[in-house]
Amino acid sequence: MELDHSLPTIATEFRKNGYSANFIGKWHVSATDGRKNLGWIPPGPSRGGFDDLWEGANVLELVSHPYEGNYWDNDGKNIGFKDEYRVDFIANRAVQFIERQHDKPWLLFLSQLEPHHQNDVDEFVPPKRYEDKYIDPYIPTDLRNLLGNWRSRIPGYYGCVQAIDDCVGTLVETLQRTGQLDNTIILFFSDHGCTFRTRMGEYKRSPHEPSIHVPFVIAGPGFDRSCVIDEVVSLIDMMPTLLDGAGLTLPASLRGKSLKKLGESAQARKNWDSTAYFQISQSICGRGIRTRDWSYCVFDPAVKNGQAESSAHYQDFVLYSIADDPNESLNLVGRPEYREIADQLRQELASRIVAAGEAETTIEPIHYYA
Repeated sequence: MELDHSLPTIATEFRKNGYSANFIGKWHVSATDGRKNLGWIPPGPSRGGFDDLWEGANVLELVSHPYEGNYWDNDGKNIGFKDEYRVDFIANRAVQFIERQHDKPWLLFLSQLEPHHQNDVDEFVPPKRYEDKYIDPYIPTDLRNLLGNWRSRIPGYYGCVQAIDDCVGTLVETLQRTGQLDNTIILFFSDHGCTFRTRMGEYKRSPHEPSIHVPFVIAGPGFDRSCVIDEVVSLIDMMPTLLDGAGLTLPASLRGKSLKKLGESAQARKNWDSTAYFQISQSICGRGIRTRDWSYCVFDPAVKNGQAESSAHYQDFVLYSIADDPNESLNLVGRPEYREIADQLRQELASRIVAAGEAETTIEPIHYYA
């Protein structure tokens, strides 16, 4: 799917304020036609404002493997890599970028592929140094009683995660060594989690916590409180948070909110609207919300394999009490004792759908018992 070029991006806004805007790694937000446009993105709107440096590949997992593959530099030259783990190669490209920075303030968006599985082999391929490290791994409680492929996939997955941890450590060390750490904000996040095919036969396209509950860690000037904040936030809050952290003006069109005050004030946390809206495609055509205590999702059963971006008619799909059932073991949708909360969540979701720019929809409730 192509970016909407009429909207501001984090790159255009930082660039507007004198920063260079730079991207390294997996892009995946430029339209693909069959197997075309998998690699380099030429200068222009499709770079989303990252006009100073853009290197990597549009769909990195289709043009590379964990120890070899194609990779394009800023000028469109395929510099490739071989006999070096993909995470390490991309991390080293970022190190070289950071070492070149001197006077002008900069934004770097570093996009690693791992721990995403390698598409053509359906495996989580760890670096060789961690191949045997997680033979008897910890198994999250929400997976233990479910089918799926976690038994064979978690060791490799954990090895990939450890490689990402190495990458973060390398970048922090580079910032420290070059004297830039104390004035750099670092935000670490993921676009989705992994269910190991325990939910709906999917790795990621589901409304369950392993899919939608992702890491979100921020540190640096203005974010040095050393605290864990339990409020529900969304990835759309990333851009306003970084702009606010840099002291820049937020565009009026932004739907997200800055998280900066959440670390500074108990009152700000008390007043925070802990509701995140999410959309699901490809597996189902679904919409949902996650609150402090509840997860609620609807879908259109008439749309097969999720091959529609939106719908005018949805029906109840899942309702979980996150407070009482964090592993989401029991779907409460349709149960009469939860009808009141379901009605409230249904109304809230309908308003969030419209607020996200979609047309008004109908949501059909399900009642299994009189």
